[in-house]
Amino acid sequence: MLSLRPPCTLSPAPWPRRRTLHGAAGTPQRVSAAAPSAIVEAVSPPARLSFPILVNGCTGKMGLSVAEAATSSGLHLVPISFSSRDMLDRTVRVGHTDVRIYGPSAREDVLSSVIDEFPDVVVVDYTAPDSVNANAELYCKLGLPFVMGTTGGDRQLLYKSVQDSNNYALISPQMGKQVVAFLAAMEIMAEQFPGAFSGYHLEVLESHQAGKLDISGTAKAVIACFEKLGVSYDMNRMVKIRDPEQQLEMVGVPEEHIEGHAFHLYHLTSPDDSVSFEFQHNVCGRSIYAEGSVDAAMFLHRKVRSNDSKRIYDMIDVLREGSMRPYRTF
Repeated sequence: MLSLRPPCTLSPAPWPRRRTLHGAAGTPQRVSAAAPSAIVEAVSPPARLSFPILVNGCTGKMGLSVAEAATSSGLHLVPISFSSRDMLDRTVRVGHTDVRIYGPSAREDVLSSVIDEFPDVVVVDYTAPDSVNANAELYCKLGLPFVMGTTGGDRQLLYKSVQDSNNYALISPQMGKQVVAFLAAMEIMAEQFPGAFSGYHLEVLESHQAGKLDISGTAKAVIACFEKLGVSYDMNRMVKIRDPEQQLEMVGVPEEHIEGHAFHLYHLTSPDDSVSFEFQHNVCGRSIYAEGSVDAAMFLHRKVRSNDSKRIYDMIDVLREGSMRPYRTF
């Protein structure tokens, strides 16, 4: 049965046992690879920014984490957010800021007033898959630059909405800094070595907290790379774990992170079963995504201020520009 190993625990491998590389004296040899120069550049970190940021989705754990990361980074948190339901007289406390929650019927009027008061505001969206397209269309209608961290929705329509409006947006299925680098490396491999894994069989397992309704956008992106590498894969075969008991016993998620984790496992086997490759990335908690979302907002703010000719970006653009700040906890 497919299983995942927790990120900081040594345990038996889920598939045929890995072999350790040894030197002549029997000492383990470290295998490393230099980061592709097209992705990681020696760029000095950008100067500290302070601008208004509106986090849409503060009633959810991810949105709240982003709001907390934004305030700890010195950004001005606009004390407004939205809910998928009309909820009157509700506020969410973020640091020293009381964020007022508005229902969907008030979105356009409230956002218009936000633009009047904070003309250089950037929106970060962590709502729900069924809100992605309606929210994006409204941001584009009002000319609000936005970071779309919410996965799901009609992605083609999402991009079309931005293109037709000529609005600024950063859209990415993954906001975690190190996972973005992994995705970038996968895309480079797929581009430079198409068909390298032709004939291989792919198995995919992903585990997220029960509240995540859609399939992992990161898993979809990695699978797309494997398909370019020659692997045929049916998305219906993906093992999607949302049951807490399975996550504890089968996947190996630490109990304290059942309500917030992202574990992914990709296993490739050659046609004759003589060769196998395994790619795995496990994330506990939400800080990696919150910090990356703030980096994305800062990046987009700079692009808007410079009137950049490009209008749609992703997290690989942020990574290429060296705009990732050091990892922090908060």
